[in-house]
Amino acid sequence: MKKIFGALLILFFSQAFADAADKIRIALPADAGHFTFPLAQKRGFLKEEGIEAELVTITGPVANIALSSGDIDYYTGFGSAMRAMVQGSLQSRVVVCYRPSPHFVFLGRPELKSVKDLKGKTIGATPGGAPDMVARLMIKHFGLDPDRDMKFIRSESVGALPRMNQGLIDAQALPVPWDYHGKKMGLSILARADELFTYPISGLIAHTKKIKEKPDEIKRVIRAGIKANRYMRENRDGTIPILMSTYKLDKEVAGALYDSFVKGFNIDGNLPEDGFRRLIEDTKSVTKVDREVAISDVADLSILRQAQKELGIK
Repeated sequence: MKKIFGALLILFFSQAFADAADKIRIALPADAGHFTFPLAQKRGFLKEEGIEAELVTITGPVANIALSSGDIDYYTGFGSAMRAMVQGSLQSRVVVCYRPSPHFVFLGRPELKSVKDLKGKTIGATPGGAPDMVARLMIKHFGLDPDRDMKFIRSESVGALPRMNQGLIDAQALPVPWDYHGKKMGLSILARADELFTYPISGLIAHTKKIKEKPDEIKRVIRAGIKANRYMRENRDGTIPILMSTYKLDKEVAGALYDSFVKGFNIDGNLPEDGFRRLIEDTKSVTKVDREVAISDVADLSILRQAQKELGIK
C-alpha cells in the first residue's frame, strides 16, 4: 500500500511540475550552427530549468514577424534580426551568444590552395546572407578586396559543390559539414572562419517586451543553453547521436560535423565585443544605415550576467 501511495505521490508531483513548466516556442534556422537548443531539449536541460519548449525551424524574415507578434518567444539566428533591429523595425535584443565564431569554411576548386589564390576568380554567394558576409571577412583577412579583386555571383549552398566541380564558380563559403563532403569530392579547404576571427551568429534574441516582463524565464532559458554547450564540448560520444537524429546524418558525417564545429560553441554565453561590433558594422553596410548603432541598441546582456553568476561563471 505504501509503495502504491508513494508512486501516486511521485506521479502527482511530476504532473504538477509539468503543468507548472513555462511553455515557450524557440525558433531556429535549419543548420547546425544553431545546435544548442536541440541538444538542450534532447538532453533535458530545458526541463531541468522548468521550461517546456517547442522548437520550430523557420527563416529569419519570418522569425522577425513572429517575434513581433509573439508567435515565437525566442529566435537563435542573428543575421536577419540584426538587420531589422539596426533598421529600427524590430524591437528586440540579443540576450546571450552561444556561437561567437562562424561555422563557415571557404571551399574552392582543387587547384586553389589558399584564399589569396582567389584573386581574379568567381565566388558564389547569396548576397547579404551570413555566408556572403563571412566570405568577405575571410577575403579581407588575407589582404584582398572582395569588391575589386574577384567577382561574386549568386549561388545557393545547395548545389555549390557540383558548380565548383563544373567550373561555374571557383569557390564559396559554406556551413559545416560541407567541408566533409567537399574534401571527399577533391575540393580544397581554403580557410575556416572560426580560426580567423569572432563573428557571433547564434544565441537568443528576445522582444523587449519579453525582457521587461519575463526576465526569470529568459534567465532559465539562458542557463539551459549554457549547460547544453558545456555538455557538447565535454561529451563527444553523447553529442554525436543527437546530431544524427537532429539533422538526419549518418555516424561518419555526424562525427566529422562535431569535430569541425564544436570549438566554435562557447561555455559561458558571452558575446565577444570585437566580433559583435564587426557584425553591427557589416549589418549597417548591408542595410545602408549610416547612423551610430551602440551595442545597447541591439543587445541586453543584463540577464545573462545574472545567469552566469548563478552558474559560477566570472
